[in-house]
Amino acid sequence: MNMELKRKLPTPQTIKDMYPVSEELAMQKEKNDRQIRAILTGEDDRLMLLIGPCSADREDAVLDYVGRLREIQERVKDRLLLVPRVYSNKPRTTGDGYKGMLHQPDPNGQPDLLKGLIATRKLHMKVLEQTGFSGADELLYPENYLYLSDILSYVAIGARSVEDQQHRLIASGLDVPVGMKNPTSGDLTVMMNSIMAAQHAHSFLFSQWEVHSKGNPLAHAILRGSVNKYGRSLPNYHYEDLSQLCELYAKSDLDNPGVVIDTNHSNSGKKWDQQARIAKEVLHSTRHSSDICRMVKGLMIESYLVDGNQKPEDGVYGQSITDPCLGWEKTEQLILDLAELR
Repeated sequence: MNMELKRKLPTPQTIKDMYPVSEELAMQKEKNDRQIRAILTGEDDRLMLLIGPCSADREDAVLDYVGRLREIQERVKDRLLLVPRVYSNKPRTTGDGYKGMLHQPDPNGQPDLLKGLIATRKLHMKVLEQTGFSGADELLYPENYLYLSDILSYVAIGARSVEDQQHRLIASGLDVPVGMKNPTSGDLTVMMNSIMAAQHAHSFLFSQWEVHSKGNPLAHAILRGSVNKYGRSLPNYHYEDLSQLCELYAKSDLDNPGVVIDTNHSNSGKKWDQQARIAKEVLHSTRHSSDICRMVKGLMIESYLVDGNQKPEDGVYGQSITDPCLGWEKTEQLILDLAELR
């Protein structure tokens, strides 16, 4: 093989034994899981906000941010459920650039996956310990989930991974909700097929084992917009797009029809300051169709402490080093506005 085997990494159980989750924290995570499950099954009509930085680049700023979410959650708890994005790995279109805390626990340092595995687990644990939130992360590397399986409450599969067989099969074996994004092409059939695969049982190879999954009834759609052949972003959050998705769900036999709308990426054309407008338009659509209202389970919002983004070497506390995000003042106002509109 044209690669160097640098070192064998500890097993997921070894890392979990080094940094165990207490019984109290495990019970808190179960409580969070029940609340998210109730929204996705329609038992709870609150709106879920999957909200946080594009990438969790430094522990202190992320904990500061999530602590602020905890304070505002109490003010909107009757209408919104906040689930913090604590994204520890970052997909890159060309493979170049900062790939997240898993790869580079020091954004300006060299890749170190052992330190990254430990840093990401410690960060998710501290979020749970200090705020009571159990976070959401992206399933970029399927085997990495095993290192965090006892502390995550939500998993997303990105637009570049959703067509991958292994991601679909792993999603079918998870016991937390999995959001399947539409691919960058915008083909909703691909997304619906991925949801179907995730909801069905499968036998497959995973982590040197032959395994059998039972299917994940909480697998659902995430609409994130698309890119056409000219590289132009095309949104898919409008009323007509949501109506079309309702029709696709109606023709399927999928459990728990649901969608989360990603307000950034190709839906905003990466114009981060448009996220508030997009979120409010989605809620406007829910008021004009009972079917859309039942189907829309949440919004995904990229938000941090400081507006915009920066280069990793710039060192601005709480500003994204990947995609630009809403700063805290705009975030707080948006959360309060959405609670009023819900």
